[in-house]
Amino acid sequence: MTRVATVAAEVSKNRVLCRISLEVLIDKFGASEEEPMQFVAEHRAAIQEAARTLIENKTYEEDGSVLIRSL
Repeated sequence: MTRVATVAAEVSKNRVLCRISLEVLIDKFGASEEEPMQFVAEHRAAIQEAARTLIENKTYEEDGSVLIRSL
């Protein structure tokens, strides 16, 4: 089982994967390991804002994704 939830963003017509760790979802939103995407959907605005900040700051991982480590 992966320990991150992944959503996609479009940046300059390119797809960027935005990952948020399960630990952040649990700590910040009380997510369960069984249904992490439910909490991603419920807290989409906060997650999108965190991803936007990482993208604007060009804080990309080696694979071109962004990893949200805190909110």
